[in-house]
Amino acid sequence: MATKTSFPTASSVNRKWHLIDAKGQVLGRVACDISKKLLGKSKRLFAPHVDCGDFVVVVNAEGVRLTGNNKPTQKIDFRHSGYPGGMTITPYGEFLKKNPERAISLAVSGMLPKTRLRSRQMARLRVFRGTSHPHTAQFAAKPAAEVKA
Repeated sequence: MATKTSFPTASSVNRKWHLIDAKGQVLGRVACDISKKLLGKSKRLFAPHVDCGDFVVVVNAEGVRLTGNNKPTQKIDFRHSGYPGGMTITPYGEFLKKNPERAISLAVSGMLPKTRLRSRQMARLRVFRGTSHPHTAQFAAKPAAEVKA
């Protein structure tokens, strides 16, 4: 008897919500964990051509850190407006203080595959500077009727 390989479809994907506290964690390591959850690589039914990842909420983004003695001054955020002289270079030490949400989003985006699915996967990432976020209902405890003993 031949065995059949099952592939996930868009309708069969069961998405979960993950809450990650980034306080005191290294930027690259927390971004790697987030990207794995957005991709859905830890799921039993994973296929690279199907968007089967989960939702990720990151809190305490301002507490993320960089390792290395001169990394906050050596690593830069580079942007260009498209106009002559529109180049903006910001050292990552200032960038993490001013906009830590964008720093985490850029790190995660760089770790995802550069395909059409990346924009959908990044839409499921929510990054917040402090501890409060509007997605508390997703992490509420289950009612007593649904909890199995």
